[in-house]
Amino acid sequence: MTAVDYPDLVVVGAGLFGLTVAQQAVEHAGARVHIIDVRDHIGGNAYSYMDEETGAEIHRYGAHLFHTSNKRVWDYVNRFTSFTNYVHRVWATHNGEVYPLPTNLGTINQFFRAHYTPDEARALIAEQAGELAGKDPENLNDKGISLIGRPLYEAFIKNYTAKQWQTDPAELPADIIKRLPVRFNYDNRYFRDTWEGLPTDGYTKWMERMIDDPKITVGLGVDFFDETQPYNKQALAEAGVPVVYTGPVDRYFDYELGDLKWRTVDFVERRYDEGDHFGCPVMNFSDADVPYTRAIEFKNFNPERRESQNPDKTVVWEEYSRFAERGDEPYYPVNTDADKALYAAYEAKAAAEPNTVFGGRLGTYKYYDMHQVIDTALTAYEEQVAPMLAK
Repeated sequence: MTAVDYPDLVVVGAGLFGLTVAQQAVEHAGARVHIIDVRDHIGGNAYSYMDEETGAEIHRYGAHLFHTSNKRVWDYVNRFTSFTNYVHRVWATHNGEVYPLPTNLGTINQFFRAHYTPDEARALIAEQAGELAGKDPENLNDKGISLIGRPLYEAFIKNYTAKQWQTDPAELPADIIKRLPVRFNYDNRYFRDTWEGLPTDGYTKWMERMIDDPKITVGLGVDFFDETQPYNKQALAEAGVPVVYTGPVDRYFDYELGDLKWRTVDFVERRYDEGDHFGCPVMNFSDADVPYTRAIEFKNFNPERRESQNPDKTVVWEEYSRFAERGDEPYYPVNTDADKALYAAYEAKAAAEPNTVFGGRLGTYKYYDMHQVIDTALTAYEEQVAPMLAK
């Protein structure tokens, strides 16, 4: 392909940020857009596929649950998919017993073998959290105790967090947790957003509809940094083609200032000769003697599909957390003070990069839920991409 064949916009990364910007560029500017992704599928970490044996929709990169209180985002996504009435609820196994999460009046009464009223439970937690009253928490351990008291913190948070971070919470900074939700009623709905659900036909169908336009083309298995293919960083810069980049910001600059640190997740698949293993979509394991943080049973996200699912088989993924290395899938920014300072330096370089907009989790070193990615993409199109296309 020669330079004259380049489209009006190249989007690097086929995740929700890139797909949203591409869709908006076609709709509002009539632009020709080419999307490239090093993976073999669109959808980024929200990609899902059907498991033939069980009939379950597998979320390849871990459970993805759509929820939002942002009407602009809700109206936008409903252009491409309808949603089920799924409401996310989580359960946790502790000392061989299953409790509802987030911590609510049901959790409290079950844990303390009591029948507290909301006011009585509120007073109990305040008393237990007062153990460190007047002290500035020096670490995550102290912060957790000061928020919900030692008994509940040690039962449901301490060991789970240690597995998440592979670090004793006493050695983690207090500011990792801002708050720990405690509800003094029996509401165990995990999210508190106005709208919630799962895409009726699955995540991949939703993403496909977003870019179902002849002006949008997609190249999969394409590496932006591979100079043997035409949509590479140097060639696009020389041709003056506007680029929306959603890959790791440190990779864009060849790690010249250092590596930003991330957490990643490994999954171990288990298959069971039974229709339902846990009876819920997500089961947390709060104790140190279970090496994984949680297990995901995908069939239970879609009870409305029971007729098309195998009644005698189910699949479960166990989730193990660790520090990411180069080549791993980055999930959660570590965000130490050093990381924040390093990102600020990369952010300054990104701001000076001509014809390039950085977005998404990887491009901005932020953890986003799906609705936040879409919202930032809509704003980025309006404020940054549209002006580039108008030149």
